[in-house]
Amino acid sequence: MQITRAGEYGVLGLMNLARRNPGQMAMIDEVSRTERIPKSFLSKIFQDLVKAGLVRSIRGAGGGFALVKDPAEISVLEIIEAIEGKIVFQRCKQLKPDCEHSDGCALCALFEQAQDGVKEVLLRTTLVDLIERQEKIQLTRSRKSQAVR
Repeated sequence: MQITRAGEYGVLGLMNLARRNPGQMAMIDEVSRTERIPKSFLSKIFQDLVKAGLVRSIRGAGGGFALVKDPAEISVLEIIEAIEGKIVFQRCKQLKPDCEHSDGCALCALFEQAQDGVKEVLLRTTLVDLIERQEKIQLTRSRKSQAVR
């Protein structure tokens, strides 16, 4: 299982919306430019996020996209699964199992344990958590560049 660029871009796009005032609308052009994501690709991703109920969109003047919920209530797992579908590491745990051992085996149990661990980390991590992490990274980077001067 690999999280695709669409999943990554979805999280980055929602982080952009989360940095704004509650309810503030953002145009796709602005988010695309700021996050360096191709506009047409981001538009498709945001459509998935609207369908999942994480983002609302309004057309026309004063329109754009905004988060539906508080960023502290939106988990990275919600975002990724809205774009990628359910996270599944092994064939036997998919909606339509394609595994000769789907009735249970040690390998499937190991993969399930790993899957549960990844999902737990993504579920516990919110947009606010990611924004705080990013700010710390930028602060550290800024301090290092100042020390070099």
